[in-house]
Amino acid sequence: MTHAIVARQAGGPEVLTYEDVERPVPGPGQLLVKVGAAGVNFIDTYKRSGTYKVPFPFTPGSEAAGTVEAVGDGVTGFVPGDRVATAEGINCYADYALVDEAAALPVPRGLDDLTAAALPLQGITAHYLMNSTFKVEPGHTVLLHAGAGGVGLLLIQLLKARGAEVITTVSTDAKEQLARGAGADHVLRYEGFAERVREITSGTGADVVYDGVGKDTFDGSLAALRVRGMLVLFGAASGPVPPVDPQRLNAGGSLFLTRPTLGHYLRDAAERRWRSGEVFAAAANGSLKVRIGARYPLVQAAQAHRDLEGRKTTGKVILVP
Repeated sequence: MTHAIVARQAGGPEVLTYEDVERPVPGPGQLLVKVGAAGVNFIDTYKRSGTYKVPFPFTPGSEAAGTVEAVGDGVTGFVPGDRVATAEGINCYADYALVDEAAALPVPRGLDDLTAAALPLQGITAHYLMNSTFKVEPGHTVLLHAGAGGVGLLLIQLLKARGAEVITTVSTDAKEQLARGAGADHVLRYEGFAERVREITSGTGADVVYDGVGKDTFDGSLAALRVRGMLVLFGAASGPVPPVDPQRLNAGGSLFLTRPTLGHYLRDAAERRWRSGEVFAAAANGSLKVRIGARYPLVQAAQAHRDLEGRKTTGKVILVP
C-alpha cells in the first residue's frame, strides 16, 4: 500500500483526504513515477470543486517530478532511474503516479525535484503564451495580470529577456516587490489599471494582455488594449467571464480575444520537447529564477488549496510526499 489524496465528492478543500491506496501499475506505454514533488494549480481546485466535471472518487494533480520506478510494455525512451517531469500526469497528489511516455519530460542535471515540478505547467504556459498565442517581439508592450503568481513571475522574466515592456498588476506591496524583482517595468494595483496602462503608453494601449484572473479583470483588460490588440484569457482565478457580445471587440478597436489551454499547445512530442527544453534549460543555467512560494507535505493538500484559492500564495505551490 501507498498514499494518495482522495476526494470522494465535489466540494471545498475539506473533501481532500489522505488515504491508503494500492500502488498503481504501469500499463502499456506508461511510466510508474515515484513522486518527488507535485505542483498545485488552479485547475486542480476547479476539478475538486466540480467546476470541471471529473469522476469521483478523484485524486487531483497532473503536474509532478520524480524518478521512474518501473515501465510498462512498449516503453522505449525511459528506464527505471531516469528523472522525469510532466504537466499531463495522472493522479499526481500521491506517492506514486502514472505518466504516459509521450507526456514525460526529461529533467536535466542541475534541477532538483521541487524546481522540476514547479515548471511544467506554469513554465510551459508562459512559453506558449508569448511564443505561440501572441508572439511577443522586442518593443511590444505587455500587460500581465497577477505578476507575483506562478505564471506571472516566470512570464515577466521571459518577456524581459525578449525585450518587451512589461506592465503587471498585483494586490499587495509584498507582491509588488516580487514582480519588480522579476523585472517588471511598471507594477500597478488592480483598481483603475486600464486607465494607468493608457497613461503609461501615451494613450495607445497594450499590444497584448495576458489575463489569468478572469471575471474581475476582463472588462479592464479589453479597455487597456490598443487597436487590433489581443486579450489572451488563459485562466479564471476570480471566476468565469460572463458571455461576451462580439460587437464589443469591434467597438474596442477590432480587438482579438482568445481562450487558450495547455493541451492544445502540446500537440506532439516535438512540441513538448521544444517548450519544456527551453524552459528547463533556462532554469538549469540560472537565467530563469523559479520561486517556490509555498511547500506543504502531501497530507496538507487541503490547506494548500485553501491558501491558493484565498490568494495567500506567491510563486509556485508544491506538495511533497
